[in-house]
Parts: sequence; structure tokens; C-alpha cells
Amino acid sequence: MKKYRFAIEIGGAYTKIFVKDFGIVLCEPTLVAAKANASGYEIVALGAEAKKLIGKTSENVEIFSPIINGQVSNYEYLKELIDYFFNKIAIRRKKENIIALVNCAINEKEKTNLRNLLNAVGFGEVALVPTVICSCVGAGKNISSTKTNMVINIGGANTDIAVINMNSIIKGATLGLGGKAVDVAITNAIAYNHGIVLGVGVSENLKVEIGSLYSNDTLNMEVTGIDVESKMPKSYIITSNDLLPILEPFYDEIIRSADVTITSLAPEISTDIINNGVLFCGGMSNITGLDHYLKREFRYPFKILADAENISILGAGKLLDDSELLNKIIENF
Repeated sequence: MKKYRFAIEIGGAYTKIFVKDFGIVLCEPTLVAAKANASGYEIVALGAEAKKLIGKTSENVEIFSPIINGQVSNYEYLKELIDYFFNKIAIRRKKENIIALVNCAINEKEKTNLRNLLNAVGFGEVALVPTVICSCVGAGKNISSTKTNMVINIGGANTDIAVINMNSIIKGATLGLGGKAVDVAITNAIAYNHGIVLGVGVSENLKVEIGSLYSNDTLNMEVTGIDVESKMPKSYIITSNDLLPILEPFYDEIIRSADVTITSLAPEISTDIINNGVLFCGGMSNITGLDHYLKREFRYPFKILADAENISILGAGKLLDDSELLNKIIENF
């Protein structure tokens, strides 16, 4: 039975690495900063260093994630980024085995490409495990049972909705909705409604600091952007109520998709979900007021998991210590 020492979650917003006996050793933005030159592009910075450059570089420097809507858009840059991350943690990896967390919608070609990428940066056997299954394991659920669990993982680049039992996904979907889409929507809305252009990093801070699903929230934050008309810097106070019309439609779409999934299931499975509740996790499950919103809009029992943004990689860490369960999951995926 193969043993695994590493686990990696390559998210559209952040990449996390878990090492057996060490825990989570890295959490950095999945970002590349590259500068155009005569021969193509030259990498300027990676990860957290690339994020520091947002809004502070010349026009010929592009800062981007090689993951778009949960799918790899550029394997060459992703390979450089992953190699950089593992060199940074300085833990020997040559021919060690690794678990890679993936979304529900990954296809066979993408599986092969991801395995090849991780082999190319020095790993041996690569086990692909759905992020939602790791979330369940992290939450302490018995995924080997015939009792069904349902997970909604709202991440940075996409949202996975999955129904799980007997160590496998019996119904799953990946939506191209994540926290990064919210950041862009905030930037666009502030420009349209208030005439100020904000950097996407500023919009992300607004989402994290004052984003709320309470209609009477009084949180506010002063930001500085560029005035659309004068092209000069301008400060403005943004309130939680400014963000509510952006946040609600985002969660409305996720809830509609979850409802469609549940109503398509056999009655016996739906009964399990009602009894067990739906598990919410991922970074966008931390938004203020989500519990209040779900009680109002969601027809089923639910639980927002503690440490929602890390529960998947922590679940993968548990699988590193349970080779028997891990191999059962691999067989079914």
C-alpha cells in the first residue's frame, strides 16, 4: 500500500501545502508576475511577492493566476510557481508521493497534465482527491458510510457542490463562482456607482473587512482610488450596504444550484442530507452574516464548518495518516 507524505491544494486564490508530521507549511497567493520582453515573458515574482506588486508595476508587467475558474490556464507558469513554493519550504521531496486536491469537474486530460506537472517538480506517485471529499474528512465525517453527506465548498476561483457516500462522489458540480469573481464585481460596481476605480486588491480587502449579508450592517471602510473623471486620487467611504447588492446574487446562484442538485436526488439520499445537514466550507463561507442568510434562503439544515478556509487541506492531512481510506478514495475517482 503506497504511503504519501505531501498534500497540495492549488486554489485559484491561494495554494496550500501540508506535510506529514509538520502540518500546513505554506499558504500563499497563486500568483505570477511576468514582464514582457523580446523573447516572450520573464518571471519577475511569484506567490506573496507577486501580490505585493499589484498596482505598483509598469504596464509591461502582468500579474495573474495560472488558475482560472478552477482550471489551469498555463501549466508552464504553474510549474514554475509550484517548484518555487516547494523550494521555499525546503523539505526534501525527491520521488516522495503527494496528494493533490482537485475540483469535481476535472477531466482525464487535466488529471494527466496535473500528474505530469507534479512529477516534473520531483514527486513520485500523485494521488488526485476531490477537494470536497477532503472537506468531509476534515470535518470528521465518515465518508465510508452508506449515509450521504453533502458539501458546498466556496473557494477563490470556483464552487464545488458534491453529494458523497461510500468514499466517492455520487453527484457533483463545479460552478465558476468564487471569491475572485466577487472582487472583480466590487471593483466594477464601485466604479459605476461612485465613479472611483479601485485596485482588485483593495476590493478584496473591502470584501474581507466589511462584506456582510446583514441588511442593517453599519460597517464601513475608507478607500482610495482613481476618480473616473479627473483621473486624480480620491478617497471615499464604502459601506457594507454598498457591497450587499453584489454579495447576495453571488450566494443566490450557489443556493439555486444546490437546490437543483438536492431535488434531483433519490428520496433516500435527500433524507440523509436533511438528517445530516449540508456542510459549507471554503474561504467565502467566512463572510459575515452567511448563517443569517442561509436560515432565510436555504431550505435545508446546514453547518458552516470551523476553519472553513483550511478544512480541505486539513482533511488531506488526515488522509496522509490513513493509507487504507486514501486508497479506497483513489480507486473510486
